[in-house]
Amino acid sequence: MKIKVEKPSADEDARMRRQPVWEKEASVFPWEYDATETCLLLEGDVTVTTEDGQVATFGAGDLVTFPKGLKCTWDIRKAVRKHYLFE
Repeated sequence: MKIKVEKPSADEDARMRRQPVWEKEASVFPWEYDATETCLLLEGDVTVTTEDGQVATFGAGDLVTFPKGLKCTWDIRKAVRKHYLFE
């Protein structure tokens, strides 16, 4: 399972900015996705490591997609604010 990190198109940016916001302080925690999540980072510095060793680093302005079923560990080095959408 692969984490996708990209810059959003204008349409993707507009769509994501209509979604709810999630905030989290600097921390490290395990996470498992029971649905596909797309998020647009407004603030933060994050590295996510999957169970199979894939590492994804992202921050403000990135559009990130996490596939359903992914198990990983979040390492938030700078507090996060993001819009999110589960599908």
